[in-house]
Amino acid sequence: MKNITLSADEDLIERARMIAHEQHRTLNQAFREWLAHYSHSTGNAHGFDELMHRLQHVDAGRHFSRDELHER
Repeated sequence: MKNITLSADEDLIERARMIAHEQHRTLNQAFREWLAHYSHSTGNAHGFDELMHRLQHVDAGRHFSRDELHER
């Protein structure tokens, strides 16, 4: 495992530590989980599918024609 150094606001770090503690894990564990999720979801089909699932409630009200979609 490789070590990295990050900089952040002191209050932000303390709040993150408290949240991690409430979830019975360390800030390092929480960051590793976030980093794994971030690296797997950026720029891939799974990330797109997740986004579409989260936005399934969005409705434009009608279907737009190709010309309307590309209108500037």
